[in-house]
Order: sequence, then structure tokens, then C-alpha cells
Amino acid sequence: MQINAFGQKELAITIDDPNTVDTPMLGWKERDDAILKALDKHKLKVALFVCGMRVDNANGKTLLQKWDGKNHLICNHSYSHFYYNSKSKTGNIFIADFYKGDSIIKNFKNYTKLFRFPYLKEGNTEPKRDSMRTAMSKSGYKNGQVTIDASDWYIDEQITVALNKDSNADLTPYKEYYIKHILGRATYYDSLAKLVFKKDIKHTLLIHHSLLNALFLDDLLNALTANGWKLTDAKKAYKDSVFSKTPLIIPCGESIVWQCAKEIEKFAANLRYPAEDGEYEKELLEHYVQEYELKTQKK
Repeated sequence: MQINAFGQKELAITIDDPNTVDTPMLGWKERDDAILKALDKHKLKVALFVCGMRVDNANGKTLLQKWDGKNHLICNHSYSHFYYNSKSKTGNIFIADFYKGDSIIKNFKNYTKLFRFPYLKEGNTEPKRDSMRTAMSKSGYKNGQVTIDASDWYIDEQITVALNKDSNADLTPYKEYYIKHILGRATYYDSLAKLVFKKDIKHTLLIHHSLLNALFLDDLLNALTANGWKLTDAKKAYKDSVFSKTPLIIPCGESIVWQCAKEIEKFAANLRYPAEDGEYEKELLEHYVQEYELKTQKK
């Protein structure tokens, strides 16, 4: 009988771009409260990756104080959310913005020196890649890598489109598609990690501080648990050795699992680029919503 060499799958939640913009259905405080309530229910402490420009005001400070008071990690996601692979964004420009982002969060008690690159783009030339790695190392920062990347932001955009057309729109197909999407990406990256590392790793899932997660984060966490995932705190997950890896690929970025696979010839040819993007979900989501509407009409 063959024995499974792998243990239980573990996953931590990381959340990007906390903000104080009102959305359809919910104001920013209601949205923020709903996300925190779901995390409290599941007894989870996450890594909150803060883009400075989105919280550089009185409301933003209130938001961060609330997350800090609940002992979530307060981490750096730059100030301006620059696309580092752009020709106009030199290493010096990006590094200055990295420090500006740090200045927004450094006085919180749960300030944590983890940096997440906007769009997960870590540089499209060796000098840009290496200059940021040097700056982070000198500042005592580590890369706040993602292992499970996904496109929750795109589904959130489509919910907003639907609600702007009809404030009473049925969001059930978006919820169902979202959960299916995350479970699928989690399975993919976990399978790839096992092939690359020949062992279990602790995963980090990237999602956003959005209406989508205010509405459906609890459902997602329940689905992950039901599908065999053990939910863990971000602080524990980031102790995994996978997060100390520095792949030498160009362009650099995407999931750290993807990056490590890209360095291995037999895996590299089968990896899409970018690893995750809204374009991959557009037709699938549209079809899912249409099928749901047809089923509903027939009932």
C-alpha cells in the first residue's frame, strides 16, 4: 500500500489594499467590519499589506488602528502602488516609494517588516530586481510573498458592475464562482509546490480588502476548511523556508511557487504569464453567470 508522504494542507490569509472608499451596498466602515468579523469568527490573524496612499488620511488611520488593535500584522505594500516593471519606474523611484510606504505603518505595534510588491511584479531587469532586494535586506525587510495567487479583484470589479446596473442584482453566481476559483487556484499551487519542493509548505493566499470579501469571506473560509485546508495565522506561515527563496528569474515576480517552478526547465514551459490575470477569468465568469441566470429563469 502506498503511503501519502504529504500532511494536511495549511493556508494563511493575506489581505492587500485596505481602503476607505465606499462601495455599492456597503460603506467603508461596514465593509471593514464585515471582513474583520469573518476573521474573528475563524480566529485568524492575517497579514494586512498597506498601500500608503489608500489610507493616508484620518479615516485610514482609524482603519489601521482597528486592525492593529486586533493584532493583525501591519505590512508594507508601497505608498503609490507603482507597477515596477514599467520602464518609467527606476529602482531609485521604487525604493523611495517603498520607504514612503514604510513611514505610514512604522508606528503601529504590529508593524511587521514584510513587503509585498504591487501586482507581484518584482522587476523586469536584473538591476531593478537586485536593487530592491538589497534595499529590503538593509532595512530588515523580507518579501511578503504569495504562494496562492488569484483574481479576486476581477470578480469584485464585476460585482460592482452588476450592482451599478441593478442594485438588487443576485450575487449568488459571483459568490459561487469566487469560491470555485479560489479552491481551484489553491489546488493548483499546492500541487505545483509538491512537485517543486517535494514536501508540504505553508501557503499564503492573496485576497483584497473589497466588497467581495466583505460579503463572502466567511463562505470562502468555510469552503477552504471543508476542502481539507487548515487555516493558520500569517505570522506562522511566513516562518516557512519557502519565503526565504530568491529565484533568479527575469522578469521576477508572481507566486513564489511559480517563481521556483520557473527556474526548473521541465516545469517552466507549462507556466502561463502572467500567472494570474482577469483575462483568464472573463469568459469563464460571464458563462457561469449566464448559466445561473438561465437556471433561475426556468424555475
